Amino acid sequence: MGIGQVTALARRPHSPRHGGPAAVLSGLGSYVPPHVVDNDEIAERLRTSNEWIRSRTGIQQRRVIDPGMSTSDLAVEAGQRALKSANVESVDFVILATTTPDRPCPATAPEVASRIGLGGAAAFDLNAVCSGFLYALTTGAGLVESGVANRVLVIGADTFSTIINPACPTSAPIFGDGAGAVVLRAGEQHELGALGPFDLGSDGEGAEMIMVPAGGSRQRATGRPVEDRDRYFRMEGKKVFLRAITHMAKSAETVLDKAGLRLDDIDKFVYHQANARILYGVADRLGQPRGKFFSNIDMVGNTAAASVPIALATANESGELKVGHRVMLGAFGGGLTWGTTLVRWPEIEAL
Repeated sequence: MGIGQVTALARRPHSPRHGGPAAVLSGLGSYVPPHVVDNDEIAERLRTSNEWIRSRTGIQQRRVIDPGMSTSDLAVEAGQRALKSANVESVDFVILATTTPDRPCPATAPEVASRIGLGGAAAFDLNAVCSGFLYALTTGAGLVESGVANRVLVIGADTFSTIINPACPTSAPIFGDGAGAVVLRAGEQHELGALGPFDLGSDGEGAEMIMVPAGGSRQRATGRPVEDRDRYFRMEGKKVFLRAITHMAKSAETVLDKAGLRLDDIDKFVYHQANARILYGVADRLGQPRGKFFSNIDMVGNTAAASVPIALATANESGELKVGHRVMLGAFGGGLTWGTTLVRWPEIEAL
């Protein structure tokens, strides 16, 4: 097989094998820390206003961890709730999507699995920034559909408050901390809760648009002292805004084409809560009513890899997701990366 063929296979949208098993969403849980930071607190620090923050981001408040807490603490809480929702006590794999692991080495997922009571399960981290949950969901579905796993716990958890410069006017108002999780089980393609098809993509030429410059092998290999500002997250907002809308809209169309569906067949869009203007930009690009795009960014901010599962749990609890709804999930993040999938919403208790 040549390089071109390998590349084509890697870019091919994923869908359940014809007549084979499907990955079915059977449990859902989320957790955000209790500490609320409202716009007034940030506005005072940045010498701006509540209205300025809200008009540009759609955010009114966000949750942040207290000193001594970490990403694993949030992931454990969300994972336990998803397992309880699914009424199961064990899984074969734990996949943790995060950009803010407890430490660079080892991965955080094995510790999370152990603390939940899943010691012995295979566990690993996955980093696709804000697209992380979609990437992890695709990976978990592949493990189930291939028969490697019967059940998989997929967690998205991030504590961006630990990597955001509190004095940065573009990123400090946006991000919050949180975790969300789902349990996947082996099932049939006709069942409610069956996932797919999937579409994932990346563009490494845009790597520097969303990044933390310091801490990796590239920076350490220079031997130069680290500038304080390089320890923090940075983002080229205007460039990211345009690319996020373009790639999420194209990815949605790819999934619909693979599924043989039309945009009007989708009852609800639950997308990464990056920024209210990005959500509405995708809606407008696709020609869909903005009301079909669920949003909870006003209350939790951008929670990165945790964004989509937290939004799912909130929409399910509020009744905006109804049994049988055809729901599209989508995200865009650093890398640059993006992903989309579909699910027929099952009857599920979110905890």
